[in-house]
Amino acid sequence: MGDEPAMNGDLNANVKTRCSATGDPVLDQRTDQWLSWDKNPQTRGQVEVLLEQGSSEELRRRFSSRMAFGTAGLRAPMGAGFSFINDLTVIQTTQGLYVYLSRCFSNLGTRGVVVGFDTRGQEASGCTSERLARLTAAVLLSKDVPVLLFSTYVPTPFVAYSVKKFGAAAGVMITASHNPKEDNGYKVYWCTGAQISSPHDKEVLRCIEESEEPWSDACWDAGLADRSPLKTDPLVEVTSSYMEELKDLCFHRELNLCSPLRFVHSAFHGVGHRYVQQAFSVFGFPPPISVPEQRDPDPNFSSLRCPNPEEGHSVLELSLRLAESVSARIVLATDPDADRLAVAELLPGSDWKVFTGNELAALLGWWMLFNWRERNPPPADPSSLYMLATCVSSRILRTMAKQEGFRFEETLPGFKWIGKRMVELSDAGHQVLFAFEESIGFLCGAMVPDKDGVSAAVVVAEMSSYLQTKQLSLTQQLHSIYQRYGFHVSRTSYLLCDHAPTVLRIFSRIRSYEDGSYPRSCAGHRVVCVRDVTVGYDSSQPDHRCTLPVTKSSQMISFTLANGIRATLRTSGTEPKIKYYSEFCAEPGEREVSGLEAELEEVTRVLVAELLEPEKNLLIGRLA
Repeated sequence: MGDEPAMNGDLNANVKTRCSATGDPVLDQRTDQWLSWDKNPQTRGQVEVLLEQGSSEELRRRFSSRMAFGTAGLRAPMGAGFSFINDLTVIQTTQGLYVYLSRCFSNLGTRGVVVGFDTRGQEASGCTSERLARLTAAVLLSKDVPVLLFSTYVPTPFVAYSVKKFGAAAGVMITASHNPKEDNGYKVYWCTGAQISSPHDKEVLRCIEESEEPWSDACWDAGLADRSPLKTDPLVEVTSSYMEELKDLCFHRELNLCSPLRFVHSAFHGVGHRYVQQAFSVFGFPPPISVPEQRDPDPNFSSLRCPNPEEGHSVLELSLRLAESVSARIVLATDPDADRLAVAELLPGSDWKVFTGNELAALLGWWMLFNWRERNPPPADPSSLYMLATCVSSRILRTMAKQEGFRFEETLPGFKWIGKRMVELSDAGHQVLFAFEESIGFLCGAMVPDKDGVSAAVVVAEMSSYLQTKQLSLTQQLHSIYQRYGFHVSRTSYLLCDHAPTVLRIFSRIRSYEDGSYPRSCAGHRVVCVRDVTVGYDSSQPDHRCTLPVTKSSQMISFTLANGIRATLRTSGTEPKIKYYSEFCAEPGEREVSGLEAELEEVTRVLVAELLEPEKNLLIGRLA
């Protein structure tokens, strides 16, 4: 576990000659730096093979740029190069993080940093999440910073929870969440427990660029944590404390104890199995039935074509089949780092309903409000109660808030923005009951300022158990919610594009679509409002300035049509995707859902075809 790659000596003349053979002085210099700094024989070997083969384009892909902070950190393929995740880039990132933290916290030496990891790994690059976490710890320990390093894999929300619990200066989670098996990542949490956001992310990146060369051999010592008195293992204390606090979300334990429902859970070859099992015990349920092929960690995700439960039926096949064989009506699936949750329900006639993130949010938002009201008198100030969602998510909570008297706010996409706003609201004395993003990320209550698949899984189980006592299914309750608040029909999907110039060209064209400006209509419906967060423009505001923070590093344009449909095109912060979202919100009883779906489908089809031009731009559609 603490073994290190063998040390390599200085560059010899042959290597330097091969570096010069690329013909690009800047690329030669960066490659030369890599070989002089890297002590991992696997990644050094990858570079030497590329040099021997004269693979200048591949070398340029790996060395011409450094990974930028995306959604609260770094995410990229594992392998050699400054634009990949590996021993050296993790050491460099941690050095930059230390420099910035030491500027922000005079008491860094007592507050410390939390470090966790998932179960990813890649033999070819000598990288595993655990090794990268240990190298992260080694850099901090070499500077006498206390490290709370988990001794085994944990869900991503455990790191956020630990930062809050122990008052740490920051947290680092080595994970790539639901990305393909080739990827890994370095996710950073601020002292609030929320994911790092601007301006901290930009300052950390600046410090990384100022601290590229590894400071000492100690930075490469993955076994340092085993010997350092400054390292502690928070696993037992955090797991116990988390499960104890989880009881605050358990509203009907007496019903859970005798519930006839059976649940199937898939951990998607990740970290979720043991923690979901414990959460079910806390709520009084028997353990969910685990999908045996996907219960234990497997960095190759061998039973899945894609480790993302958001993909629906195609990746839930084993779970649905097992549920049918054991007469379980509800399937729960956590993604590999257990911060997201997918849910499916067996319908009459043996069909399965896989809920979208927006549909689950409608159910969970209703559930949290229902139970809060059961246990609390009407607040003196209704405006102190909040629910949050990202601006590309369904507006169902906004509609509920108007009728039920609580407050609702939108944030930019990504739970880092929700977490940041949660902290601000909490500091001002407000309570956040529920928050979500449409990509199956949910937070019930305020235990963790981040999405949490473990708590969401057991809350859904209790909600299902309660509804069963009323002879209702989740699907029937969802229909009841839409009957009360109006149907909120949405469509969410994506196109793959791993070519940055193409993405820039697509969005530049949209900004000068008609007479040098944005489109004026879509599928025969007039565009009444355009919001372009990338440039800070919002035509609905008197001064045309966007109320959401400007995000120049990513692309996002939203259109509101005269028929009430809102549609958004945006780039992903963690994957090479152009995502598109559309939603039709109807008044209660206004229209049949089939008509809404048909109109939304047509608008979405035209929007994608005319603005993104998939065939012309060689965009790859979502797998079925």
